[in-house]
Amino acid sequence: MPEEQKVTRKLRAILSADVKGYSLLMADDEAFTIRTLKEYRSIMSTKIEQHNGRVVDAPGDNLLAEFASAVDAVQCAVDIQKILKEKNQDLPDDKKLEFRIGVNIGDIVQDEDRIYGSGVNVAARIEGLADAGGVCVSRNAYDHIKEKLNFGYEYLGDHEVKNIKDPVRVYKVLTDPEDAGKLIGEEPKRIRKKWVLPLVIVAAIIVTSFAWYFYQNTIKPDVELASVENMSFPLPDKPSIAVLPFDNMSEDPKQEYFSDGITEEIITALSKIPKLFVIARNSTFTYKGKPVKVQQVSEELGVQYVVEGSVRRAEDRVRITAQLIDALSGHHIWAEKFDRDIKDIFAVQDEITKKVITSLQVKLTEGEQAGVYAKGTDNLEAYLKAMKANWLYLQSTKEGVLKALELAEEAIALDPNYAFAYKVLGGAHGITLWLGISKNPRETLKLAIELHRKAIELDDSLAIAHSALGYWLIIARQHDKGLAEGEQAIALESSSADVINGYAMILRFVGKEKEAIPLFEEALRLNPKPPNVYLHNYAATLRDLGLYDEAIVQVKRAIEKKSNDLLANVVLTSCYSQAGREEEARTAAKEVLRLNPKFSVAQIQRTAPYKNRDNAKRFGDSLRKAGLPD
Repeated sequence: MPEEQKVTRKLRAILSADVKGYSLLMADDEAFTIRTLKEYRSIMSTKIEQHNGRVVDAPGDNLLAEFASAVDAVQCAVDIQKILKEKNQDLPDDKKLEFRIGVNIGDIVQDEDRIYGSGVNVAARIEGLADAGGVCVSRNAYDHIKEKLNFGYEYLGDHEVKNIKDPVRVYKVLTDPEDAGKLIGEEPKRIRKKWVLPLVIVAAIIVTSFAWYFYQNTIKPDVELASVENMSFPLPDKPSIAVLPFDNMSEDPKQEYFSDGITEEIITALSKIPKLFVIARNSTFTYKGKPVKVQQVSEELGVQYVVEGSVRRAEDRVRITAQLIDALSGHHIWAEKFDRDIKDIFAVQDEITKKVITSLQVKLTEGEQAGVYAKGTDNLEAYLKAMKANWLYLQSTKEGVLKALELAEEAIALDPNYAFAYKVLGGAHGITLWLGISKNPRETLKLAIELHRKAIELDDSLAIAHSALGYWLIIARQHDKGLAEGEQAIALESSSADVINGYAMILRFVGKEKEAIPLFEEALRLNPKPPNVYLHNYAATLRDLGLYDEAIVQVKRAIEKKSNDLLANVVLTSCYSQAGREEEARTAAKEVLRLNPKFSVAQIQRTAPYKNRDNAKRFGDSLRKAGLPD
């Protein structure tokens, strides 16, 4: 566990601003937009300083500032919009840079020159509700300024804000002189003075209100707390983290592969660090598209930290939000929004990874840093095609795999030295064997091996390519070479669930079942909601060691997840048969034949890639004993 971080918490007025339609402006005239943005940002920075504020950050078209006073923050926001409106009058409509500004008062965490926390998050969300050239404020800010500034206000209602438990009440600032003092959309509450009320009750109400306000804004956690006692697994002895699939906020649902790909890249990078315990993709992606709480994720996966975020891609721009949450304390450790050109996507992924690592106080050696942040290509189009191809072939559908083959070929044509693209192409060819769509299985297997070897030739540090090559070599009965590749993969990425599981599977087929068991268990801890292939191989290894009861438990997990899983039912049949539970074996065998009336024991025995063929014979004999046809 990292030592408890020493942070400075304080109550501040937060100003958050961004440009409406910035992506379109950049696409239309990038040079002019950047030049104008620099000019406007200079004006804003000067105004913020004049109003006793401080610019905290200014990435892309965004600007974040803090003030000790809500009055200063809102007055500054209005002055900024007034000046920028005058500046925009000289520009054509399609060239105007119109900022939206949100102001909130809330609790923040100070980390050197940076600030984080729910106070910042709310300001950023309110900003998005403001009109172009307008200012919106939260209820907290409104309560501080309504009697002190000569403006009017329009009540915009309560708005749900992501990762904030209660809705946020939002007000639009009205700056026209005729609106001064008005409140539109909500009747102010009338306070009737009753001198008969004891002064002590009034004092008590004030004290209670202040205490509640203080609790809500400075003490209350940002999310519901997870409980160590309620966790499904014991917490590891090193920082444990789950990266949830980033939400696709793009209007085009076909961009799902893009947000998924970014999530996978971050998981892969973090998994390369032995000092971290990182939950595998398969488990975190079970929450995709579901309204889950950080508390639930933490307790179900047995981790202390959770990363979540969103991706919005519009033409050549991408906006990524990400935040790191400590589920045990309930607080946001780090949160940031990145608004960049799409070509900067590699740098953004690296930056998010670095933020997570540094926030968890994990120190890397120079060699570890090089391995974590290495990227396979500088060609953005090749990267996007390979990412989409990888996403498609993992769906394991005929249409997806055929399209993946096409896209991977195109990625390689764009960058012939892109190792990951060769790995994806090799994997897609391999999947055609299991889908039964390969026209020449022998040649397909040979091609899958060659493509993975090419990937490794281009990038010997690509652990997943070593692991996959080891698997295909085992299928080709080249057991010693397959074992060597598995060992190399585990040396490169000892914290990756897929790599660990792949190596355990290789050990199983080369006859080192006892060595495989703890690796399967480790892979299942890193991947608590595993794909069924994990459970098939673990159960079969337990069976080969004579641990039939344990094997049956594991393979039934697979069947519970997917009742029509043919291989799981085959393994269950063999487990029952070898355990002497003949009636149950015959019942399981009937289910196999229901799923595949043409099932052949000889075929599956022949394709089982055991180095020791006695194991394959024992497997086949157990199926025949249960009544399955040869």
